[in-house]
Amino acid sequence: MPVARFARNGNFIGLLMANTILGFAMPMLLILGGLTGLHLSPNAALVTLPASVQTLAGMLAAAPFSLLMGRFGRRIGFAAGGVLALAGTALGASALVSGNFVLLCLAHFILGAALSSFQYFRFAAAEVVSPEWQPVAISLMLTSGLVAAIGGPQVFIMAKDALAPIPLAGAYVALAVVILVGMVPLALVRIPRAPAAGRVAGAKRFASLAVLRRGPVRRAIGIAAISQGVMIFMMIPTPLAMLGCGFTEAVAGDVIRWHVVAMFAPSFVTGFLIKWFGKERIAVAGLVILAIAAVGAAAGLSSAHFYGSLILLGVGWNFGFIGATSMLATAVTDGEKAAVQGLNDTLIALVSTICAFAAGLVVTGFGWAVVAIVSMLIVLPAIAVLMLGKAEPATV
Repeated sequence: MPVARFARNGNFIGLLMANTILGFAMPMLLILGGLTGLHLSPNAALVTLPASVQTLAGMLAAAPFSLLMGRFGRRIGFAAGGVLALAGTALGASALVSGNFVLLCLAHFILGAALSSFQYFRFAAAEVVSPEWQPVAISLMLTSGLVAAIGGPQVFIMAKDALAPIPLAGAYVALAVVILVGMVPLALVRIPRAPAAGRVAGAKRFASLAVLRRGPVRRAIGIAAISQGVMIFMMIPTPLAMLGCGFTEAVAGDVIRWHVVAMFAPSFVTGFLIKWFGKERIAVAGLVILAIAAVGAAAGLSSAHFYGSLILLGVGWNFGFIGATSMLATAVTDGEKAAVQGLNDTLIALVSTICAFAAGLVVTGFGWAVVAIVSMLIVLPAIAVLMLGKAEPATV
């Protein structure tokens, strides 16, 4: 039966295993970026520079990695990302040993570029299953984020003092081990490649950006960018807003923990919901939930308001992002995938970077309520445009 064949799909299982293990890198680097910056930064203004250049590198590398995968295949692209990640961990450990802040920033720039290659696991998952199972494959691929959110910090805690008295260097060594283990399942995976002629045609189409004239492509990219951007815009300043309201760091951290759980836990069912109700309906439902989260955040400053709004924010992101990814997977041809997916992830990274910087400015300058109101002003017009837009075929 189809469900049994899907469950026995060795290529999908291999990709899921690799993505789950390699996913540990993101939370580990989120922790390391701040702590190593604090340890080596020559002044307080540069403490967040390693994390910032890591985000910048992810934005710059997204499209080149997608084009590389379109030219030589997904496995080559993932392998290149793994090699870059290993180089970055070696430089990170060396930076701590030598006390070199510039080397630390270079390490995180390389690591940020490497991480951008791993974002394409969700598209690779859709390519190794039949079309009717693509939403489920994409959704299940994102469940690895839940495992990573729990396991990554734990690996960091266990390894950070392994090279004492050099602080934190052991975490980079542990991350290198994680990368090596995560690359093993990829050796057994076979991912179909687009025909050479299709890849050339896709590159020409990307050069003219003609593909963006198609409504389904614009909607998919727009929903993904808005879902990611609003999530970042509200999540980043939450701890700062809560501390300003008198909550402890422990309570603020617990709110973020449940937000992360809400981001990834629905992935166990989101793919099936898409199969039953359709990709665009679930994506739009995600935007509606994001709007409700913003309303809840603006309604009050109690712990219930923070918990409730951040949990809804996570669920809304999940529906919007997975729905949009499924929409994009069926809105382009095989020859267009490399270019369009690269453009998609570049735009998402750009929006994320802008929202991350803007969130801090807004919450410190105007307060948490304004953060929520701005989020509503972003999401509500997007919902109106999607609901009023002319229906167009979703496949090509």
